[in-house]
Amino acid sequence: MSQQINLFNPVFLKQKKHFSALTMLQALLLIVLGSMLFYGYASYQVKMLAKQTAEMSIRYEAEQKRMVNYIDEFSPQRAQKLLNDELQMVETQASMQEALLATLKSGAFGNTQGYSEYLRAFARQTVKGLWLTGFHIGGDGAQMSLQGAVVNPKLLPEYIQRMNHEPVMRGKTFAALQMKLPDAQNNSPAPRYVEFSLKSVAAEEVGK
Repeated sequence: MSQQINLFNPVFLKQKKHFSALTMLQALLLIVLGSMLFYGYASYQVKMLAKQTAEMSIRYEAEQKRMVNYIDEFSPQRAQKLLNDELQMVETQASMQEALLATLKSGAFGNTQGYSEYLRAFARQTVKGLWLTGFHIGGDGAQMSLQGAVVNPKLLPEYIQRMNHEPVMRGKTFAALQMKLPDAQNNSPAPRYVEFSLKSVAAEEVGK
């Protein structure tokens, strides 16, 4: 008679492991904490990028304004205007010198022998950016007045020094100087030069 022996025991079966509620709760908390950290870091990065973008926009606008000013300053129209102004000054100076020479040759002065040297001195001593618009010589030349204009007031001392080198001006000195800006006309921009007036006296009168 045969007998079967059951050697199967449930203890030897592979048991399935399930996560406990505590373990799942801890995992969920870790996920939430990680998400919050990631969100905080992402928000910080967004704020930094926004700040950098604003700074770049300000710098871009400043560079745009700077470029516009640069283009306006060196535009062909502005350069042409500067050239025209300088040409006009040169033409005015040349016209004044021609008028001086013409007056000298015409003999319009009563005492041409006495005044001709003054006119020659005026014609010889020229300074770029300075021109005469009128003059008056009285008596033997002891009383003299000059009227003119200059683009830079610093050129006037140079002109006076050069005039003092003329033999006819020896013993004379310019004792009075007046300078003023020309009046603007018809709402136009004021001319870029200064008008001046010089008056001279004999050297012996200066010490009085």
